[in-house]
Amino acid sequence: MNFNNKKDIVFLVLAGIFITNAIVAELIGGKLVQFFGLFTQSIGIILWPVIFLLTDLINEYYGRDGVKKLTYITVGLISFTFIILTIALNIEATSFSPVSDSVFKIVFGQSQWIIVGSIIAFLCSQLIDVYVFWAFKKVTGNKYIWLRATGSTMVSQLVDTFVVQFIAFVLPGKWPFNEFLVNASWGYAFKLLVALALIPLIYLGHYLIGKYLRNQETATI
Repeated sequence: MNFNNKKDIVFLVLAGIFITNAIVAELIGGKLVQFFGLFTQSIGIILWPVIFLLTDLINEYYGRDGVKKLTYITVGLISFTFIILTIALNIEATSFSPVSDSVFKIVFGQSQWIIVGSIIAFLCSQLIDVYVFWAFKKVTGNKYIWLRATGSTMVSQLVDTFVVQFIAFVLPGKWPFNEFLVNASWGYAFKLLVALALIPLIYLGHYLIGKYLRNQETATI
């Protein structure tokens, strides 16, 4: 990587935010909260729309290969997190530890189910997002950024939401199937609303990145 190349720097920043959001979402995902008193979701849901916004920006400037490589790296790092958590869960705490084994297991034991579900859902949804995004781009060219960003998110989030919640909450017996259908449906609707709300940020991101990269091109002429 060339740190004098602004395009490499932009990718490094986007990738750093992307990976951080993905791992933090896994670690905090065991906490369930109610949104608007209507449906229950993992608190980690608040971070995933940001990840898919970043996916669209990376898709625009670095293409399919950029998203695929970052996806594989992120899956590898999430898997590494899973291994570290497994080791930590199986090392006994001291009697004077401020966090006991039982408390640690309650928090991070559930996170393991979320991580397993997320690895499968994330990999599938990201690859779907890439192909849907570029299918839209072939039709729209450089126009209608909002359409390809929102369209790809609608399809990929459908896969992500239902797969991860089934593995994370139905398989370990946290939710019955009917409750899963209700919560996953509401969760998907919530993500779509957030995706629509983030459209101005997609345009802002395009503008800032484009301006930053053009400045380098101008300086090198």
